[in-house]
Amino acid sequence: MFPLLKKLTPQRAPAIRLERAIAVDGQSVPLTIRKNIRATRITLRIEPGGRALKMTIPPGLRERDIDDFLDRHQGWLSTKLKRQKPAGSIEDGGEIMLRGVPHRIIHTGQVRGLTQSIDSEIGYVLSVSGLEDHLPRRVADFLKKEARHDLERLVALHAGNVGKPVKSMTLKDTRSRWGSCSWDGKLSFSWRIVMAPPLVIDYLAAHEVAHLREMNHGPAFWALCKELCPQMDEAKAWLKRHGSALHAIDFA
Repeated sequence: MFPLLKKLTPQRAPAIRLERAIAVDGQSVPLTIRKNIRATRITLRIEPGGRALKMTIPPGLRERDIDDFLDRHQGWLSTKLKRQKPAGSIEDGGEIMLRGVPHRIIHTGQVRGLTQSIDSEIGYVLSVSGLEDHLPRRVADFLKKEARHDLERLVALHAGNVGKPVKSMTLKDTRSRWGSCSWDGKLSFSWRIVMAPPLVIDYLAAHEVAHLREMNHGPAFWALCKELCPQMDEAKAWLKRHGSALHAIDFA
């Protein structure tokens, strides 16, 4: 009796690998798979610069279903990846945006010194000291500091206008969203926003602060957001056109 029951017991399907890589035109591309209970179909997104892929799947999907989907979309992936602009790199003589203003990156060659924006005879430059191998990290650290300065000021201003307290504010390097607001008043922002023009930085701060009163994207939320940031529409259009380029910059 017991051997028979053992034979009739259904076998559990192998777990889906959530981090893997696939070959496209002979190149290995990282793939992250995320399960979403609200998803009704497979969706596939290419990360800025074509550096990775993100897939969202409904629950209960089998690994072979994922493989079949990827096989069917090899041609689409090949075409899309070829059209991706290569991710920007941070190097001496390169260019970086700060509050919408292009800055030439100048490595001073000095071991010690502050990273600073300078209005020079050749235009705006970002003067960076330290070892050249540390250049990308030092530029990123500078941008994080500037982003915190701007966002803390703007968040305090908008929070005062809506009469809602902010419990905390953190900076992250998120690629899927520019900011977030939790139910208990914790705000989070992508520090890369400091590369955008001031009106866009202001809009992002206003957007997340508006969620302190309206935890949705309904008409009341958008009305409050525009009240806080009258240039909301212009800022949203800028992010739609240029946001992916900011995400694509490689600070590694």
